[in-house]
Amino acid sequence: MKCVFVTVGTTSFDDLVARVSARDTLQILKSLGYSRLVLQIGRGTLVPELSNTESFTLDVYRYKDSLQEDLQRADLVISHAGAGSCLEALEKGKPLVVVINEKLMNNHQLELAKQLHKEGHLFYCTCSTLPGLLQSMDLSTLKCYPPGQPEKFSAFLDKVVGLQK
Repeated sequence: MKCVFVTVGTTSFDDLVARVSARDTLQILKSLGYSRLVLQIGRGTLVPELSNTESFTLDVYRYKDSLQEDLQRADLVISHAGAGSCLEALEKGKPLVVVINEKLMNNHQLELAKQLHKEGHLFYCTCSTLPGLLQSMDLSTLKCYPPGQPEKFSAFLDKVVGLQK
């Protein structure tokens, strides 16, 4: 059973939760061979439920002490663009799609996603472009993120955040 793990971190990102649990997105995921969806919804107010006609297993939770188990089981990770969530998924060697929260202003998310995409480590999109990206992406083109080098990631973040000031 191929699994998609979606994480919003500690924040609220109901637009992502709604988009990924929408019928059209589920149909795309099903066509790609996925049949299990695990949603970590943080402080969000949207708690999706699947109708009896959906052929997905759905697990929804707000928080866990660790996301390691869900990341390990995932065949695809769809995440908000928080630095910690991105690094965790990349260090696990998981294919990663980062969804930018366009409602957040003056943050480093877009710059971080662009740079990691430029380096070939992930795909990124917005909520509205997620279905199209899922249909067109080729996960085999992604490069593994070199493990054990958080200082490089940290230096990159310092640079990006410094640009925002």
